[in-house]
Amino acid sequence: MSTQANSFTLHPQLEKDSHFLTCLSLCQLRLIDDTQFPWFILVPERDSVVETYQLSLADQSQLWRESNLLSLALANLYQPDKLNLAMIGNMVSQLHFHHIVRFKNDLCWPQPVWGKLPMQAYRKDRVEQTRLRLLTEIERLG
Repeated sequence: MSTQANSFTLHPQLEKDSHFLTCLSLCQLRLIDDTQFPWFILVPERDSVVETYQLSLADQSQLWRESNLLSLALANLYQPDKLNLAMIGNMVSQLHFHHIVRFKNDLCWPQPVWGKLPMQAYRKDRVEQTRLRLLTEIERLG
């Protein structure tokens, strides 16, 4: 997927593993294709960025604003026991920021979710329902 006058290319693994929800000022907001966990990523639309320090100071600030907005929206919508945030990048180096809603009764609690269970794909209608609910909440907060 390309945006910003074709200057941004999403890593193929992120494209494969997630659904596009919307573009924020800096980031693509995407839903990881696993119904077992409400799991979202923010991907700054900047090519060749692996670490946050490679972003301009303005982009760093915008990333944190977008993360905070997403976190508040997820807290309101899901009322989680914990919200896990991570920028690991060992498997996909392109900078992306995970926001994973966690519950004490979820399948992996209290362990991390990575690689624990096979992914269970969303149906198209559930992706759209999730997108609409989240975008409505983001707009309400925004």
